[in-house]
Amino acid sequence: MTDTLPDRLSQDPKSPYHDAELLERGIGIRFNGVEKTNVWEYCISEGWIRVVAGAALDRKGQPMTMRLNGTVEPYLDED
Repeated sequence: MTDTLPDRLSQDPKSPYHDAELLERGIGIRFNGVEKTNVWEYCISEGWIRVVAGAALDRKGQPMTMRLNGTVEPYLDED
């Protein structure tokens, strides 16, 4: 597997941007220079992330998210 990360990645298994193998390796996200640990989905080219907004769930059982715009820098977690 290469160390290049996709432009868009989602934790939702129903999403076409979901990659379970890559998520198991561990992905870190730096958003506007700040480490984020609650990122649900990101897109580098469009410059946004979706973060989980508390413990609330929508009517389909998915976590409620908020979209934030800014500079997205994903990296492989080397733990």
